[in-house]
Amino acid sequence: MFCFTKLLYTVIFLLFVGFASCKYQPAQVKNDLVTDASQMDEKIKLNIENVIAAAASSEHLQDSIQLKYYKVLKYLYEHNGYKGIWSSNEKWTPNVTMLLNFIDTAALSGLYKEDYHFTEINKIKNSLELDSVKKMDAMQWANADIIFSDALAGLLKDLKQGRLMPESLSYGSDTAKYSPFFYNFFQKTVVGEPLDGLLATVQPQHYGYKKLKIALKKFHEGMDSKVYTYLNYPAKDSSAFLQKFKKRMSEEGIEIGANADSNEMKRLVKLYEAKHGLPTDGKIGKGVIEKLNFTDMQKFNFIAITLDKYKLLPEKMPEKYIWVNLPSYYLQVWSADTISFTSKIICGKPSTPTPHITSAINNMVLYPTWTVPESIIKKDMLPGLKKNASYLARKGFYLLNGKGEQVDATAINWEKYTKGIPFLIQQGSGDDNALGIIKFNFDNPYSVYLHDTNQRYLFKKTARSLSHGCVRVQEWQKLAGFIVSNDSINRKKTEPLTYNTDSIMRWIAQKQKHSVSVKNKIPLYIRYFSCEPVNGTIKFYDDIYGEDKALKLRFFAAK
Repeated sequence: MFCFTKLLYTVIFLLFVGFASCKYQPAQVKNDLVTDASQMDEKIKLNIENVIAAAASSEHLQDSIQLKYYKVLKYLYEHNGYKGIWSSNEKWTPNVTMLLNFIDTAALSGLYKEDYHFTEINKIKNSLELDSVKKMDAMQWANADIIFSDALAGLLKDLKQGRLMPESLSYGSDTAKYSPFFYNFFQKTVVGEPLDGLLATVQPQHYGYKKLKIALKKFHEGMDSKVYTYLNYPAKDSSAFLQKFKKRMSEEGIEIGANADSNEMKRLVKLYEAKHGLPTDGKIGKGVIEKLNFTDMQKFNFIAITLDKYKLLPEKMPEKYIWVNLPSYYLQVWSADTISFTSKIICGKPSTPTPHITSAINNMVLYPTWTVPESIIKKDMLPGLKKNASYLARKGFYLLNGKGEQVDATAINWEKYTKGIPFLIQQGSGDDNALGIIKFNFDNPYSVYLHDTNQRYLFKKTARSLSHGCVRVQEWQKLAGFIVSNDSINRKKTEPLTYNTDSIMRWIAQKQKHSVSVKNKIPLYIRYFSCEPVNGTIKFYDDIYGEDKALKLRFFAAK
């Protein structure tokens, strides 16, 4: 029995070893020494072909370095006859130094240098320069060539497309569509075009992107790269949170003793609040935690994310367009690379965020009625109707059935409705209408639009994420004037002018309801950029929807 058991364990062990050996195991690098330097390039070519073929299943080099863009490299080298790109006759091309310098300063482009094999390629380059035996090894040169190319492919993808696209749409995944882009770029390096100049050409030419990169250089020079204790808030374990909070405060130079009572704690928190311009209530609340967490490293992450968001815009922006940046609470109207005017906005609350939208203004409505969205009816109005059926009349709303006929709200049994109602709720046009005097329409699936408001006092607030999702515009008159003027300027001589600035102002003065079709639609971009360049420095905004924090955790969790 003992022998059988021992035999059984032996068989199981051998099966396990056999199974483990089926997993990826980096092969040993085989030497291919070449004593005649004139033959080195041909030997490198043969080794590159062999390495690319051997890496087909694992997508690793023989020394276990992962090739992040194997499919791209396979395409590149096949179409280049497997020739080496980065050396000739045992000498590096000038572009090797440029590549290393660019990666070493990748932070100035919002990138992280270790994403591009920085440690490995430095080590390989130095060993081939200093080790006389390795310098004669064609396999070492082949591996170096491939890893340098993989690093450049990663740079190209991140500079051109960024890192926020779904993997299925990434340059690295759809080789049939994007490999020619990489190949054409690599061919320019092969013929000796300077790499640093080439890398500038693949980046966005957007005005804001360029200005943000310039400001980033200044920010990076004085950046505190220290990694501080991160505080998750709200915390599930209050005791553990308090210990981490004390540690984080000590990193700020504020020591909170182990036996500090609530009064002492409050005093020390007030010191921190006063130092950073926060309301001095002495409470360990959201504002204090967000300030503690918003270190220079976190700011750099937000800059990196914002630079990548520019890469998701069209390569060339329209000559005229409307730009709404939600965290800044501002709208800008751009014309020929110049801001025509700026307006404060009010955007959606965190519970009803304004979505990202690319569209165009196609219609303006003066003295609009407001049809209440179903989401607002469910959340806000139905509970009010259940309490008092006169709720709508008091608020200036009326009820419509499917035929558009007005219905008496007091005659409805509202208790039977839980998920919605088979009626429309509207608010008539006028000065008290929630949409104000004018509404700017554009195609979108969210029932969102730009509009005036009857609560204009809210524009005095600093934080203006207060709406149900639509964007309220303080300078609506300027926006309407810009749209009217653009239609007038671009009107063909044979086209009748159905409205102008004077007619718009006359209709408003007379409180007339009008729907005006915009002949020359104005492109609209509603975006979420948590920082932007302002007078040579970077201005950061509150991450009102937590969008950039989520993107950081998703794409840069280890940064």
